[in-house]
Order: sequence, then structure tokens, then C-alpha cells
Amino acid sequence: MADSGEVPGRGGGAGDQGTLERLLSVVGAGAVELHTAPEGLRTQVTGVHVLDALEPVIRPRELLLAVGVDPGSAHALDVVRRAGEAGAAGVVFGPGRPEPTAKALQSAAADSGTAVLFRTAWCTWAQLVGVLRAGLAAAGAPPMPATSGVPLGDLDSLADAVAALVGGSVTIEDTESRVLAYSSTEENVDEMRRLTILGRRVPPWRVAAMREAGFFQALWGAGDVLHRPANGQDPERLVGAVRAGGEALGSLWVAAVAGRPLSPNAAETLRAAARTAAAHLLHHRTHSSDGRLVEDAARALLEDRGSVEVLAERASLPPREPCAVLAVGTGPGRSADDGPSGLSGLLTLHCAALGHRVVVVPAGGGTLVLVSGLERAAERAAAQVRRLGSALADQLSATTGSAVKVGLGDVVPGLAGAPASRRSAERALQALVAAAGPHAVARCEDVADTVGILQVVDALREVTLPPRTSVARLREFDADHGGSCLVETLRAYLDHFGDVSAASRALGVHANSLRYRLRRIRQVSGLDLESPDARLLAQVQLRLGGETGGARP
Repeated sequence: MADSGEVPGRGGGAGDQGTLERLLSVVGAGAVELHTAPEGLRTQVTGVHVLDALEPVIRPRELLLAVGVDPGSAHALDVVRRAGEAGAAGVVFGPGRPEPTAKALQSAAADSGTAVLFRTAWCTWAQLVGVLRAGLAAAGAPPMPATSGVPLGDLDSLADAVAALVGGSVTIEDTESRVLAYSSTEENVDEMRRLTILGRRVPPWRVAAMREAGFFQALWGAGDVLHRPANGQDPERLVGAVRAGGEALGSLWVAAVAGRPLSPNAAETLRAAARTAAAHLLHHRTHSSDGRLVEDAARALLEDRGSVEVLAERASLPPREPCAVLAVGTGPGRSADDGPSGLSGLLTLHCAALGHRVVVVPAGGGTLVLVSGLERAAERAAAQVRRLGSALADQLSATTGSAVKVGLGDVVPGLAGAPASRRSAERALQALVAAAGPHAVARCEDVADTVGILQVVDALREVTLPPRTSVARLREFDADHGGSCLVETLRAYLDHFGDVSAASRALGVHANSLRYRLRRIRQVSGLDLESPDARLLAQVQLRLGGETGGARP
């Protein structure tokens, strides 16, 4: 519920349950696409309502499906304004974004504070109603503690997590008995499970027998977990239907393995797992293969091996309008378990909420965002990119609890220049992360010195230095004397321009201790700290890091 005094239909609420962000993350891009969300993604959504021309009732906090309303018409603008007045969570129009009137729609949405979304071409209105209602039900279901860390849509990890809890093997199936995922528990599995996994579906003869026996009618109509006792070579099994919003999405099957009984609370665990699995199955079902085709085309183009025409056609992007690439990553402190895939969904949603059409591509340890259709004027386009980068850094840092950094690529005149923009964005991001400073967003020109030194260091990696440089000697000494930290001391001293007080504070030691270490550095390595050449070489080697054998810096 919204707090007292808030505009109807809006509300922060606690957590993500029941918000537009949570709903869209569950449903995925296969059913509906976000155009703009001027009030942000924390807007509460409580239901779905189809606009009736004869009885145009608009309810607070609900998504209004504008069936039959041309999104390029004046009627569409009026619907958005009335939805805002009524406190609706958003308006969903039919597929296709009318480019000439897109700005008018966005302006009306901004004035009314109402989100605007579009149904995808491959999802009918009837399907969308079911998907959104199921999505709302799934988005509000609290996850099991043991599965809360499973990435949305990662059915294999979900199956493994459930298997560990119930003490058996698990398969996740759709309503047609096709296997979507299975646990890695393959210890002495029974013949039926083996055949099911190999064929990626329950054998047709077994499906026919279960249908004849009325099993599926009982499964989809049951409100509880069904139990099938062991029978000959068939082990004990439990099965639970996965449902959301009154719609059956699939089923979870558990089988005992290696003659061991299932855990005593296996049935209760499976009930909870079925509630959690609803969001995963819905996301899996609506994650269209078209999205993967777009991602593949964008990755190929950004790697300078793809076709502008293919990406423009698949993603409906203007090929000859200004565009730019943003490289998004995290600074120190982010959990190693959090990969770039976790950022991709958030980036897509937040970019859409800010009114940008983008293609998000996980790449290496970060994520690339290709944003097109920028302003024609170079300065205004650059300002758009900077505003987008700053907004993403702020919003994602708050959402993830980590310091998100955004490298801004150069604005280029069309998609053909996207690879060059990507390179400049990645160099800027690399410099931001290396500097470990307070700045979260930058272009290459903003961090040119850091970019330059990183390029110099990369070029010098192929240079073979004498094996007995001063830094090489220090590394050998530290390696031979456990607890010695002369290399760390030298790095701090040089990074602080020879300021003993500043370097000692950075190291957390007394200034006299630092002076003693400096004397040891001279004794051990022979380094002449008064020589500019010796200091420069030492800094370069420290930047490069240590290589085996000391032959290279």
C-alpha cells in the first residue's frame, strides 16, 4: 500500500514485491517492453485491467491494457493523461513504437507520471493478460531462503538447490512434460529419470499412461503436492504443480535416489519451492529467442565482426542516427558471485525508464549498453549520454549496494561507428576502476592521464627488462622473508610523491617506521630514490605487477 499522502498508484513500499521493476524482471522482455517510467520502477502494481471503450474505468495501481488504441493517435495521449489522473501504474499499448509521436507519448507520460509500455509482436493480448497476472502472482511470492540467490531464469541452479533441500533428484518440466532443467544428482538414478533426461521429455508412452489414469487432471487441479510411493524399480516420487495467477506454468518432480528416503519435510519444501519456481518458469517462458538474436547481433557488431543491417533489423534501431556505447562495471568490493548478467536486466529496465532504446550486452567482466537515436547536435548528444551514465551509476549503485562505474563512449554518427565507441567506453571504465577514486562516470578525455598510463603499461608488457632491477630484488626479498612488505612500502612512497607523512598514513604505520623501511629498501635493492630514472622505472614495474622469474616487470 502507498504511504499516506502519496499519489494514488505510486508508492515505494518495502522491498521489490509488487513493484513495476519486480514484475518486469519476472515477465522478461518476451511479452512487454518498457518505453518510459517517469516515476521510476518502484511504482506499485496490484492488477491488470483491459480498457473498455464503452465503460472506460481506470483503476489505481493497475496496468491498463489499451487494446485497440493506436499509440500514435491523440486518443493514446488522452488515455495516458487519464491514467495518470486515476493513479494507474502504467499503460500498455500494442506492438510498434511510432517514432514520429514517441516523444509526444513520452512527454504525456512525464506530465502524468504514468509508465508507458508496449506489447511485443509475438504475444497476443489474451496471452499478455495471463502472463501479467501470473507475473504479479509470481513477483509477490517470497522466495525460499535457500533459493533466493538463484538468478532469475536459471532453472538448472534452481533444480540443484531444491535437490539439496529434499535429498533427491529433481526435474523441472513444462505443462507438456518437456524437461526444462534437472539437478546434477545422477547417483544411481532410476530408468525413467534416465530416459526422461536423455530425451529432454517424459517418454510419450508414460505421458499417455498418466493421462489415461487421470494423473494430469489431478496434478493441475491439486492444491497440494502429490505423492507416488515406490513401486518395484520406480522409486518414491513427489510432484508439485507450479502455478501463478491461476495459470499452470509447469511442475517440479522429486525422486529418491540410491535407495535413500527423501528428507522428512520434503513435501513442505516442495510446496515452497513451487511458489519460488513460478517466477523462474514465467521468466523462462517469456524470454523470447528474439532477445538472444538481438544480443548476438549487437555483440558481433561491437566486436567489429557483425553487420549494421542485421542489428538494425533485429533490434529496430536507426542505422544512421547518432549512437554511443556505455561500458558498465563495478569497483572494488562487489561480490565475486555477482556477474555481469545480474546487471543486464537492471540496465535494460532503467534505460527504458529513462526513455532510451538500448541493447544490453554482457561482455567479459562488465556490461555494454548500446544506445541509439541520440540528438543530431554533437554537444546535445554527448550531454544525453552523460546524463544517462550518471543516472545509471546512481540508480544501480543504490540497487546493488556496490560502486557502479560507467565509461562513456564517444558519440558516433551511426551504428557503423559503434565498435570505436565501445573501445573508448571500455578504456574510460578501465581508468575509472584503476583509479579507485570517487568519480563514477567519465569519458576518455576526462581520465586521459590514467588511460594514457594504462596504455603505456600495456605496451611495455612485451619489453624484457634486466633480471636484477631494483624492484626485482625487492620482490625476491619479500618472497624469501615472510611478512616483509618492502614492495608495498615503495609503492606507497612513490604514489605519494615521496611524502613520508602521507605514505605512512596510507600504510597505517608511524613515520619513523616508514623511514626505517626506506633505508632497508636502499640496502636490499640498491635503489637510488634521488634518481628520476630509477624512480620512473620502479613505478612502471610496480604498475606492471610481478611476473615469474623477474625477467619481465
